[in-house]
Amino acid sequence: MGKVTGFLEFERRGPRTRPVAVRLRDWREVYEPQRDDEVQRQGARCMDCGIPFCTQGCPLGNRIPTFNDLVYRGQWSRAAEQLFATNNFPEFTGRLCPAPCESACVLAIADQAVTIERLEYEVAEHAFASDVAVACPTPAESGYRVAVVGSGPAGLAAAAQLRSVGHSVRVLERSDAIGGLLRYGIPEFKLEKSVLERRLAVMRDAGVQFVTGALVGRNGLPLESLYREYDAVLLAIGSTRPRLIPVPGRELAGIYPAMVYLEAANRAVATGQRSWLDANGAHVVILGGGDTGADCLGTVHRQGAASVTQVEILERPPEVRPPDQPWPTMARLFKSTPAHEEGGERCFSVETLRFVGTDRVTSLEARDVTHDEKFSLPAQVVLIAAGFTGPELDDLALDEASVITAKETVAVDSSWRVRACGDDRPLFACGDAVRGQSLIVWAIAEGRSAAASIDGFLVGRESSLPTPVVPYAPSW
Repeated sequence: MGKVTGFLEFERRGPRTRPVAVRLRDWREVYEPQRDDEVQRQGARCMDCGIPFCTQGCPLGNRIPTFNDLVYRGQWSRAAEQLFATNNFPEFTGRLCPAPCESACVLAIADQAVTIERLEYEVAEHAFASDVAVACPTPAESGYRVAVVGSGPAGLAAAAQLRSVGHSVRVLERSDAIGGLLRYGIPEFKLEKSVLERRLAVMRDAGVQFVTGALVGRNGLPLESLYREYDAVLLAIGSTRPRLIPVPGRELAGIYPAMVYLEAANRAVATGQRSWLDANGAHVVILGGGDTGADCLGTVHRQGAASVTQVEILERPPEVRPPDQPWPTMARLFKSTPAHEEGGERCFSVETLRFVGTDRVTSLEARDVTHDEKFSLPAQVVLIAAGFTGPELDDLALDEASVITAKETVAVDSSWRVRACGDDRPLFACGDAVRGQSLIVWAIAEGRSAAASIDGFLVGRESSLPTPVVPYAPSW
């Protein structure tokens, strides 16, 4: 390491956020740019720890100490080479990943972790600004054709990898635009869609084909037709069935899954029009305290809600790592996002009892679990951000018992091939469709790993594609 004592000399300093009053008037990303010398000092905090647990904590196996050191030295191009070797989209993870690598940082045992996520962001942005290669060059055409169903991070990562070894890749997306949850699930203030478009342009230039409005299944393109046209098919359809709350009054108008609300808001921002589902002037309750709930919170603020309360059934997490969640695991800690800085109330240990209203919801009755006290909240809009229960498989006609797991996800073997007794179909699956709802970094890692398996299947030998250091081997 270049600055052996850096962790003793410099404190953790992330980028500053734009003033709340300013950023609530637009949809731009919330962080101010950071000067290069400030970023380099953060790279200098990386310790010469000997065993890089951060790399083990990262599902992609990113070479974190290496690019940290190169950032400290101001060698941005070499840092980009190291980062893009293991991560297709650091411009996404640098904005959206909850950073399990930072939980595993050795410095985090007794101090604040290195700002690894933000360093990824800075390396990626420097690469794009400096015309450094941000994708692998495509060699001669292999003659094989692959269809990738779904254009979220798993599908895009697999497509990029497969194209990098010369396969013809077509990404089929049922929506009207490419990107999956990156497009319509992540608010603009966390990921400006120009960043997504920039990456898609790189992939198009590399020869990846994108098709929108392509519904695969009984009501669209049958899987059987894809087997005839392509040498392999990869399902990267995500986990999109929302988990709802079965309490009295659930049928009332004004109660929506979080993703319905976020998609409507993202579409409105893209077109410059008002959303059909707008929280302006409304009393809003968000059920769920995770990242999706925070995304709803920031969106509600920008739409001008009269009030917003975020309700979580679990108790308030601790602010320091508890003994039962030891380093280097990713502990469940109390977290405030920029959206929480913008306002609203947060309630923990609260159980939703029922929704109240005639035709439309007007309030929510709840119980404080800690004190066993009932109370009511005004609610003209209720957003359920309670996660997802698995992929939408009915229309795909994947109804064989051997194909579906007990978690209602797609069952695959260790090579990501869909399991079915006596079945020789060239069908693979990866990402949240297999794992269930998870992190963007896991989706990219599994897309890369599945691409290597598909490449090996096509060429009949071990793939030359790199796979993540921490691959996910399903055990169903």
